[in-house]
Amino acid sequence: MKRGSAPVSYRLPRAAATPAPASLPPAGLSGLDAAFSRLVPVVSTASGHPVTRTWHLLDNAERLAELGVTPVGTVLCVHGNPTWSYLWREFVTAATDAACHGGEAWRVIAVDQLEMGFSERSGAVRPLATRVRDLGELTDTLGLAGPVVTFGHDWGGSISLGWAVDHPDVLAGVMLLNTAVHQPSDAPVPAPLRLALRSSVLGSGTVATPAFLETTLALAHPPLPAAVKQAYRAPYRGAARRGGIGAFVADIPVHGAHESAAEIARISGGIRDLTVPALMLWGPTDPIFSDRYLDDLVDRLPHADVHRFEGAGHLVMEDVDYAAAALTWLGDRAVPAAAIAAAASAASSAAPQVAVSVEQGVDGWAAGERHPLWHYLEELQNSDETALIDMAPPGGGAPRVVSWRLLSRRVRQLACGLDRIGVRKGDRVSLLVPPGADLTAVLYACVRIGAVVVVADAGLGLRGLTRAVRGARPDHVIGAVPGLLAARALDWPGQKISVARFPRAAMRALDISATLAELIALGGDEQLPPPPEPGDTAAVLFTSGSTGPAKGVVYTHGQLAAVSHALFAQYGVGRGTGLVAGFAPFALLGPALGARSVTPDMDVTKPKTLTAASVAAAVAAIDATVVFLSPAALANVVATAGSLTAADHVSLAGVSSFLSAGAPVSEPLLAAAARLMPSASAHTPYGMTEGLLMADISLDGIREAMATATTPGVSPSALSSAATATDAPAGPGGVCVGRATATTRIRTSALDAEGHATGELSEAAGVTGEIVVSAPHVEDHYDRLWLTDRAARSGAVPGERWHRTGDVGHFDDAGRLWVEGRLPHVITTAIGVVTPVGPEQRIESVAAVARAAVVGVGPTGTQQVVAVVETRTPTRRVALADPGLAAAVRAVAGLPLAAVLVVPHLPTDIRHNSKIDRTRLGRWAGGILSGARMTRP
Repeated sequence: MKRGSAPVSYRLPRAAATPAPASLPPAGLSGLDAAFSRLVPVVSTASGHPVTRTWHLLDNAERLAELGVTPVGTVLCVHGNPTWSYLWREFVTAATDAACHGGEAWRVIAVDQLEMGFSERSGAVRPLATRVRDLGELTDTLGLAGPVVTFGHDWGGSISLGWAVDHPDVLAGVMLLNTAVHQPSDAPVPAPLRLALRSSVLGSGTVATPAFLETTLALAHPPLPAAVKQAYRAPYRGAARRGGIGAFVADIPVHGAHESAAEIARISGGIRDLTVPALMLWGPTDPIFSDRYLDDLVDRLPHADVHRFEGAGHLVMEDVDYAAAALTWLGDRAVPAAAIAAAASAASSAAPQVAVSVEQGVDGWAAGERHPLWHYLEELQNSDETALIDMAPPGGGAPRVVSWRLLSRRVRQLACGLDRIGVRKGDRVSLLVPPGADLTAVLYACVRIGAVVVVADAGLGLRGLTRAVRGARPDHVIGAVPGLLAARALDWPGQKISVARFPRAAMRALDISATLAELIALGGDEQLPPPPEPGDTAAVLFTSGSTGPAKGVVYTHGQLAAVSHALFAQYGVGRGTGLVAGFAPFALLGPALGARSVTPDMDVTKPKTLTAASVAAAVAAIDATVVFLSPAALANVVATAGSLTAADHVSLAGVSSFLSAGAPVSEPLLAAAARLMPSASAHTPYGMTEGLLMADISLDGIREAMATATTPGVSPSALSSAATATDAPAGPGGVCVGRATATTRIRTSALDAEGHATGELSEAAGVTGEIVVSAPHVEDHYDRLWLTDRAARSGAVPGERWHRTGDVGHFDDAGRLWVEGRLPHVITTAIGVVTPVGPEQRIESVAAVARAAVVGVGPTGTQQVVAVVETRTPTRRVALADPGLAAAVRAVAGLPLAAVLVVPHLPTDIRHNSKIDRTRLGRWAGGILSGARMTRP
């Protein structure tokens, strides 16, 4: 219907208007404590004369009184359609349990809206404004004086926010699960709702039959247990009980003439003025409230904490432990209403200080020792020296040589062109361009105008890349053909810009709005907007996804500048250095360092495609002095060294520094690579996407560490005897990654008996714990992963930026750091905590074993250890190891093994092709030992 036309009259079945009194839920509903249920009569005078309506709600006030505790505040929970207060059962219980165990006591009130759940059926029509007023009359009757935190889901999100806007004097915070307060003008109403709103479907699908209810219940991941489904159905048995479901659907304001359109506009505008803490817990696979609606909410509440639970959907409260997340946030963020005015006053008085800080930040680029990323592009804009070489340019042909003069001009032209087509400071730009000259120019153009570059490399695979791009919610996508085809086919968000030219018909088909050539023409005058400041967000870089879904890591301009400074301080990579980067992120840093750089001819999604000859060619092309390769690429370089010519060997002999990082690098592999570059100092830096250079060790340092290694808590002689023990684990061992780099501090947080890092930050030797780092170049935060970010910061020194890496390890007596594995891969056995890398190293010493993984199977605290191995003579199927191999593995493992399994290939991440997915492998091994089919992991 067009704006301004008459409102639609949705016809519902006669049974929809059947009045019925409120009642208590039946006993025995799964997970619901009947003691929390109560009925509350509320007198409404909205119609001009008193009318009493009775509400059913869950309320833990009586239980808190029995405990003798005074609530610090009230959480007001509002369900949506077609659910009821049952959806908050876990939160009510968890909040009560927390108070029972000495935690903060929150009163939780979870309502059944009128016409819904077990509240009264009046038969009256209740549009959005009426429902917001209803809720206010209920809270007035209950005498809620604050502080109050609202918590809403689905339609309950809008209604709870309406209540929040109307009660600023008692409001202390807002929490939301998947919901919306505004329908974007450039997007249609979600398809499931459009279907439900059809006149031929509305009555039959929402009231006459339980189709709408059943469809909603099917949105859980994994599927809901039968008993939980029965509980959700309990108040809606029969058409006479489902009138409210149909009325809620009919009340969706799909156009401006709808009677609830004005109220939703009032609410959506009003929340912009809310300054109280806010939390959004989101299921991104929701077919109704997609990330588009999350974006809108964040735009209206930009200070909100946000956590996207990858894999969760519309029923996010059933998919994940949202109750623990909400209670954690309440403990961190929620404040009494009386403090809100003081906080606002403090923020106001602090405003001049913020302005001063910005002024200092601008001056800081010029005065500090760190330069902005585009510094050398300006300094060398008139230089004809080589800036980068593209060894495999698009379309093939000879290597493409790009001078500093050309690169600087292209960056300025592209930056100006992007600005002309509406790319603004703070806009997110997803780069789906292969490493090379085009990617480098586009990246620095975005950085120069203050756009936020989103880098999720193709090594994530199509599924992982799709998840990353959608999660990063880009405003613009710049891509080569494969990326643009994927973006179109998979409906990735953002304006599309092509690296290559296309016929107009093809551009329309791919939804391409511009090409790089057109941007260059638009930006011919090179008139640039003001540059970004050090504290502005510069990039979102995605992790490899080796330990779960890839995470977006947010860096500011100042932090990325600190990364380049750290590389210079540690290795002297800077002006005039020739850098060969077989790992794309380091190639992109070349211009920021003033180094000439080249990415060798390889498929970046398949590190093992890099050959020794390709590395030698890249070295020769720029007279390289520094080479950086990933471990997987390095292994193939060594394996293909036989193809090197005499000239190749001469080129490689000119390399002075060689680096390999991204996963543990063995001494034999590093030594073999060093023989190919005999003049080079071989190093293996330790770092992660969240901090690219934390520690460093040379090949000589590794050999020294191995020669003097002792195991935490175990003497060398005990370690020797433990290697054949069957009743006690040997020491953890691990990979030595050396000492902290010049700008970094490293500590460990000791593990407890359950494998949790609970110890104070320490430099004590011989204590296995989570590795915690601090440096100017550590990331700013995770993108829309509030819980993950909180965990990464927990236990840090107040006032300092520390990051929990998720790696576990220990310091030796010489202060060197040894990495023993990942925190999620720690095994908790009945005789102690086991970290995986040490046993894996010992197993890999068996001649027949190529690679090994050690995983835990069973309950925490009594897990059994299973070894899974690849053999040097590849096997074609999964099997128990033959007796001889099993005996050899058990003899060196250093701990009891429940089983030794042989597989054709261990599952690894795509980017590095070396990080073993032990979590997945553990689930698989548990299934095998429980009698599942011998399928590949």
